[in-house]
Amino acid sequence: MEAGEDFGPWLARQLKLTGKTQAELAEELKLTRAAVSAWITGRSVPRPTVMGEIARVLGTDVSTVHTRTTDTQVGLPLTWYHRRGYPDGGRDGGNAAAFAFDADVQVLARETCQNSLDERLVENGRPVRVRYTIHELTGEKLDAFRKAILWDDLHPHYAAVSQAASQQKVGRVVDAGVRDMFEKGRLVLLRIDDYNASGLTGDDYDDGKFAAVVRRQLESLKSGRGAGGSYGLGKATLWATSALGMVLINSTLSVPHEGRTERRLIGRLELPWRSVDGNAYAGPAWLGRPDPDTPGAEVVRSWWAEEETVERLHLTRDSDEPGTSFLIVGAHDVASLDQSAPERDIDEEGGSDEDGTRDIRAMHRRLKEALGRDFWAAMTGGGSRLPLLETTVRTFRNGEEVIEEEKVDPIVTQPSRTRALRAFYEGATVDRLTEAGQVALRTVPLRLPLSGGRRGTLGTHPAVLLVTEAEDADGVPNQVHSLRGNRMTIKKSGVAALPLGVNAFQAVLLAGHAAGESVPFAEEAEEFLRAAEPPEHDRWGQTEELTLRWSHTAHHRISRLTTEVNTAVKDLVVRPKHSGAQGSAKLQKALTVSRKTAATTRRGSGAVLPELDGLDAEIGESGEWRITAEVKLPRADELPTMTPVVLLDVRSGSRPRLDWAELVAVDGCEVEDGVLRFTPRARRATFRGATDAASHPVRTALTRLVLELRAGKGE
Repeated sequence: MEAGEDFGPWLARQLKLTGKTQAELAEELKLTRAAVSAWITGRSVPRPTVMGEIARVLGTDVSTVHTRTTDTQVGLPLTWYHRRGYPDGGRDGGNAAAFAFDADVQVLARETCQNSLDERLVENGRPVRVRYTIHELTGEKLDAFRKAILWDDLHPHYAAVSQAASQQKVGRVVDAGVRDMFEKGRLVLLRIDDYNASGLTGDDYDDGKFAAVVRRQLESLKSGRGAGGSYGLGKATLWATSALGMVLINSTLSVPHEGRTERRLIGRLELPWRSVDGNAYAGPAWLGRPDPDTPGAEVVRSWWAEEETVERLHLTRDSDEPGTSFLIVGAHDVASLDQSAPERDIDEEGGSDEDGTRDIRAMHRRLKEALGRDFWAAMTGGGSRLPLLETTVRTFRNGEEVIEEEKVDPIVTQPSRTRALRAFYEGATVDRLTEAGQVALRTVPLRLPLSGGRRGTLGTHPAVLLVTEAEDADGVPNQVHSLRGNRMTIKKSGVAALPLGVNAFQAVLLAGHAAGESVPFAEEAEEFLRAAEPPEHDRWGQTEELTLRWSHTAHHRISRLTTEVNTAVKDLVVRPKHSGAQGSAKLQKALTVSRKTAATTRRGSGAVLPELDGLDAEIGESGEWRITAEVKLPRADELPTMTPVVLLDVRSGSRPRLDWAELVAVDGCEVEDGVLRFTPRARRATFRGATDAASHPVRTALTRLVLELRAGKGE
């Protein structure tokens, strides 16, 4: 049961809402003004019989006065406040922050789930629970919802935007959203509920989480030390995903505001500049109760809603657990529509064009995919580590279940990586992979720079690298997923210059707090890597913040970390070149790097030539040689082109030349018509290829291979 607000502040607000003064209330109650003043200041409270009289004067019931968990319904009604146009004539064609992201539910899932992770209540040790609900409305259900959001009051503004749609990108999206709602007779609502989160605490206008989300742009007030967001842009995905530019909000607060915690409601609308009935409007609008403290009570603020109002707005929460519900009105997923095949009657989710559920089923599937791909680590626990996150997705149409609620399970979506992380948490890792299912652990150094442009190293943070064999359900093999404190996947990258024949693997890099709270320089690494992320939080590299706080070369520390990771991965997954196995030894003896030109690595002009420095090969299923070669590059501004030539070694006579069936660049070079062109200032290059088995004069197993690197076209 929610605790009521103190009587004095509650009564003061009711007087403002009804436009009454303390003196007028005292007169109607036939009491002195001093008595009312004592209530307002908290020096005393009225007797129960007087509370009944106060209820009569305020036009409400006695229980409302006694419980004080909601405002009276007398006075200023709910309304939309549209921000007036700028006095200097400036115009905004929409919220620029929304253009930082695509109208894509997978982007939405990434940003909103990250925000919920950042606001998790950590004291109780429980995960934050995030539920995504897709709900399509048609017919009477749609009409009732439009009435609840005061559509008739909004229609002139949408009409003005549609009229100018050809001149505004945002206007064209909004116009299409309105036409879709009326022509198809449907509206898709997408609600994101989080539980065990802080909620939108703070005043409507002063600094706090509420104002940062609802009132302001480019402001990020996060609770956790390892917070994912830092730009204040992630919330813009909510409005970007709405074809109508509308988001309604219901928050249950972890810290009371005005003595209350439940059903704090507000709505925000993002439209471009428009003119309605001769009045110019700047863009945004808010749904709420007029604030008596603003001039003319024109500006609206959040209000404490009744359960009936919350239900009409489709914002009912399951419990009184703190957190926030965001309702995206007119949700659209451009990427989902692009991937759907209109020529098919039935899509892969089982919905059809005839029953109209294909789009929402595709949206459901893509939400699940994104959550499993980006937040598998946050949903994984083991040992003493508990999961940070639980996520579910469900889909309705007019209140009827289309797809039942499904929990996203990291074991299903990312089995190998989940196994690796659990092994780390449980202390079940090994130094090297020798059996199926094992997880190898290595530490790789992140050398943190000194801040303020100073030369030197603050310290070395030992990031944790986990490597295990890949399974089919993991998706693309041979990938490294990098993450930090909030355990959202930040960076996905392949490992360059892997030799042919390597067993498929998956790797996880844990940095900052993800490597462990007690790991040296975990806090500093967390701060450094967070500053190295762009607004999309999908990589680590050069950013403006990194340059301003550290230096313009600070990102080189991250490049070195990547090099260390790739080296460690290859050491763990590449089979040793000199093993005791007889077959491997025989194959090594069959490989030769030609040193024919080693004595003449300088041409007549004095230029230094690239030189073969390593060779690995195996015999393919069709009898071809499959080769991976490394080239050592000299220091030079311009390097000559070189041609790799593969020959068969013979005891006498000329060596037969084999044809290439495939020749591709891996790193530090490009291949053009069989010729290698090297990347300027690179120190090493790697290429791989496969011979044409038809050009082999004898069976491959009976031959020895020679690889030469010749200048020019290799003739």
